[in-house]
Amino acid sequence: MSIKGLDVSEFQGEVDWEKVKAAGYQFAMLRAGYGNDTVDKRFRENAAACNRIGLPIGVYWFCYACSSKKAVQEADGCIDTISGYRLDYPVCYDIEQASADYALKQGVTYTPALARDIVRSFCDRIEANGYYAMFYTNRNFLDTYLGSSLADRYAFWYARYTDSYDGTDCGIWQYSSTGRIPGISGNVDLDLGYIDYPSVIKKAGLNHLTGSSPSPSPSPQYITYVIQSGDTLSEIANRYGTTVAALTQLNGISDPDRIYAGNTLKVPEGTGFVPQYYTIRSGDTLSGIAQQYGTTVTALARLNGIPDPDRIYAGERLRIR
Repeated sequence: MSIKGLDVSEFQGEVDWEKVKAAGYQFAMLRAGYGNDTVDKRFRENAAACNRIGLPIGVYWFCYACSSKKAVQEADGCIDTISGYRLDYPVCYDIEQASADYALKQGVTYTPALARDIVRSFCDRIEANGYYAMFYTNRNFLDTYLGSSLADRYAFWYARYTDSYDGTDCGIWQYSSTGRIPGISGNVDLDLGYIDYPSVIKKAGLNHLTGSSPSPSPSPQYITYVIQSGDTLSEIANRYGTTVAALTQLNGISDPDRIYAGNTLKVPEGTGFVPQYYTIRSGDTLSGIAQQYGTTVTALARLNGIPDPDRIYAGERLRIR
């Protein structure tokens, strides 16, 4: 059995997931972020779109940890980022030579023992929070640092760009970094899955899924929004054309006056609701964009998680509503 998949990050830009699914791709691994808590700029957009059309996804988090303690912190950052999204595939730790190079700049030299401990610490934290853990690396890093024992304990996503599978025991094989797929501009990583992870994960009761059917559930009729500091439920309801009552019911909120920054809120997609986006151009300012679309700098910053309204970058896609 082999299942067609791909993996993406913000470097693939805007993805037309409808076209990807129509081209026969059956799962996607999305970069959720890296380091302690840096979220991939396209993750939320990609995850929400895949959930909406019923394309099964997993996530990966790039390792910059120099110790097992840092690996646990990275796992916590990953968990905070992915909560609120449906994951039918594993939560994966991406560790490779760039991880070791970064550690060396911090004065830490990777040894096989340290590298294995870092992977175990991340994966154990992921498992402790009810998710299915996996690690990713390539042939050279596997031979130099990790060895074969970790793959006996955790799911393994293996990177080696060759024309034919070399028989390494793994659940997913990343076989190309130069794939071309409808709906994606430029090169993209291609993968083959050898395990029916949706069935395995659901049967084990992991990833906070319920039931016994391995088939993805119908795509939810809601989008997700990460609550920002200063938000109120009434403001969010007004912004998305819904009601406080609808938000409290969908999210199981007992007190509408108590919502917390960083939590993920489900927002119902009303009839005809279409999120509006704008691609930032050279010379744009957030205040100018806000004025153009009849909104405010504060609203745009909250909606897009922008920490500094004076720093926006040409080519990035900004959500207007």
